[in-house]
Amino acid sequence: MIFRQLFDPASSTYTYLLADGGEALLIDPVFEQVRRDAALLRELGLRLLATVDTHVHADHVSGAWLLKQRLGSRIAGAAAGGAEGLDWALQHGEQLPFGQRYLAVRATPGHTAGCISLVLDDQSLALTGDALLIRGCGRTDFQQGNAAQLYRSVHEQLLSLPPTTLLYPGHDYRGLTVTSVAEERAYNPRFGGASSAADFCGYMNALGLPHPKRMDQAVPANLRCGRPEGDLLPPAEPNWAPLTWAFAGLWEIQPQALEEVQPAPQIVDVRQPDEFDGPLGHIAGARLLPLEQLTRRVDELQRERPVVTVCRSGARSAQAALQLTQAGFPQVANLAGGMLRWRAAGAPVVGGES
Repeated sequence: MIFRQLFDPASSTYTYLLADGGEALLIDPVFEQVRRDAALLRELGLRLLATVDTHVHADHVSGAWLLKQRLGSRIAGAAAGGAEGLDWALQHGEQLPFGQRYLAVRATPGHTAGCISLVLDDQSLALTGDALLIRGCGRTDFQQGNAAQLYRSVHEQLLSLPPTTLLYPGHDYRGLTVTSVAEERAYNPRFGGASSAADFCGYMNALGLPHPKRMDQAVPANLRCGRPEGDLLPPAEPNWAPLTWAFAGLWEIQPQALEEVQPAPQIVDVRQPDEFDGPLGHIAGARLLPLEQLTRRVDELQRERPVVTVCRSGARSAQAALQLTQAGFPQVANLAGGMLRWRAAGAPVVGGES
């Protein structure tokens, strides 16, 4: 089984990828991170069956609708959440299959009226959404939240799991990634130790937190499963060449596509001079700017024209692409596989060995 924990720094949201037998589920995707998530699915060779939102989020817009448009995945969420456009309205006790595995749906309302948690078939891990965080929990003062209900949900559906069950939260604001049932039973200041329902309700009713900054935008959008309206748009896609976004965080271009791009982009070869004129040769029109010199020579490049970075294998040029992007170049791509793939594709070179 494949399990990945992904992070959105703007909202401190965790997105989870689970896959088996080439089939994947994506839990709590974020609208602005759809490009990243799609890249990971592609690189791992996975087919996205469905996205699942653990509740109607108030601090970010879900990526469920956008992923359905791009990848054809189904949208799943709690029936009690009230979102329009669900392909699968989940009830307590249902199973979400992927490959030979499944996630069991457990209703855990209290943070909102429609919260669910997801427990792996062997109970080795659970995805708790905002119902139970690491040494904390989601707030209960809006979206039909109810402190007494959340206390019951957490104790009956999550802390009743085996002590060794790993718990993965929907958010963490301190960089913590995972906890366990045993830890939260013992150390969660809201639920653990000798805490009672009355203690918990008193604690939650005294929090006095401001509403999330994006609540007015996020809640209406998430009641449409993340379908945007108004000025909420996905990140713009480059139109100067057929590019692919890599999970490493940069655009890549394949040799055949680079050969066909018109007008031709600036090609920046970041190898050493002996490599540039060595056995692999170089691409016609390429400018030699060794990687260690690149940041102090960026003014030799035209910022208004696209740039493609090149090296032997695509590793050094990936770093060069990131450096140029950070330097403010708006259209940068890395030649995937470098000169090795360029030569393997039979593309023309200057010099080199035949």
